[in-house]
Amino acid sequence: MKRMQLFEVEDFSWFPDYFRRCLTIYLNTVHRLFHTPEALAPLLLRLLQIHRTHHILDLCSGAGGAMPTVARLLREKHGEPVQVTLSDLYPNREAAAVINGQGEGWLHYELQPVNAGQVEPERQGVRTMICSFHHMPPPVAKKILTDAFQKRQPLCIFEISDNSAPKALWWIAFPVGILLVLLVTPLVRPFTWRQFFFTYVIPILPLCIAWDGAASNARTYSEADLKDMLRDLTAPDYSWEIGTVRHRNNPSPMLYLLGQSA
Repeated sequence: MKRMQLFEVEDFSWFPDYFRRCLTIYLNTVHRLFHTPEALAPLLLRLLQIHRTHHILDLCSGAGGAMPTVARLLREKHGEPVQVTLSDLYPNREAAAVINGQGEGWLHYELQPVNAGQVEPERQGVRTMICSFHHMPPPVAKKILTDAFQKRQPLCIFEISDNSAPKALWWIAFPVGILLVLLVTPLVRPFTWRQFFFTYVIPILPLCIAWDGAASNARTYSEADLKDMLRDLTAPDYSWEIGTVRHRNNPSPMLYLLGQSA
């Protein structure tokens, strides 16, 4: 398996929440610059139409990520009346309070834990994992795929991290990531004094973000890795599709895996 089991600092419970919020805001900016919602929306629209559902269950949502923007794009641009539930095994209650407090009837953050590898049967709809699948070690990742397959639920896994470089050179993304953080941070919104201070005065954020970015690349499952995990998950009425998409304003390939009724 090409994927490497590295760590990311944001995974640790001791990582301060005020730094974690800065990372979240930065990553949301990266999603906007990389046009993640625009690249992802057509894939989800296809699954929604094939399975004749309007509901999306986002797994491992963390602080929300790109899914609220994707959902808004589906509703406003594509005219799809989606109902989105964000969820996590350890729900981010601060993010949930903000999202649920917005009064969007079609967007809700579930406060009860949801296990992506053992989703309750009553939770129907298109399952999504946006830039989160690479956090799962192989046994957990296989369980997530198996659960969707056995319950015949549509699944969309989407990654913007890139594991195409030779395995021995994964660390090269670290210095590149530091430079990228310095260039992108002025575009972050909301731009706070904390974001500025811990980026340009005491550069904790560039080091953390660059490391997590490099580690994410190395932790991302390659197409070959995914095919290997799917080898025994086959059935006439369920199919898998692995591919990459590119947005016209972003030359970087974004990996996806779709599970759907055949």
